[in-house]
Amino acid sequence: MNLVIFKTAALLILSNCFMTYAWYGHLKGLKTAPLFIAVLASWGIAFFEYMIMVPANRLGYGGGLALGQLKIMQEVITLCVFVPFALLFMGEKWRWDYLWAFLCIVGAVYFVFRDKA
Repeated sequence: MNLVIFKTAALLILSNCFMTYAWYGHLKGLKTAPLFIAVLASWGIAFFEYMIMVPANRLGYGGGLALGQLKIMQEVITLCVFVPFALLFMGEKWRWDYLWAFLCIVGAVYFVFRDKA
């Protein structure tokens, strides 16, 4: 099970890098381009995200992870990818709210992964 979690998380991290760039990268790189160009570019990038994310979810679910566990894992990864992206690529300022949000998600991780024996 640990290897399944590791492989699933690795694939979800990679897919999330594509997703974050597809969703937000156009705000910096294509901000003066027509909207349809930004949409097409985002869809093109999101295609690769789906090519990685769908197998990741199948691997995790088939390997014994519950649907809720997959979703919470994705949310943790999303925040871990988004914050550096926002700070380093987009030039956003650090906000302590990022830490508080992450701590809330850590609580969610506890509840979906705890042993219910």
